[in-house]
Amino acid sequence: MRSDLDFGGVLVSPFVAYAAGALAILMLLRVVFNRLRFSRYVANPPLAEAGLYVCILALLIVFL
Repeated sequence: MRSDLDFGGVLVSPFVAYAAGALAILMLLRVVFNRLRFSRYVANPPLAEAGLYVCILALLIVFL
């Protein structure tokens, strides 16, 4: 388990770092998905991306 991050005397929960990391990974995946035209394969692309974000966030929490 990670300890709190200290930014200029402000303690930030590790969950914030995980959420930012998951968002960065999702942004990279969006570039790949745009090239593959991912929206053709799902009925609701924003919902699929939200689900993917939650999965990435859970994986980061479990494995880091």
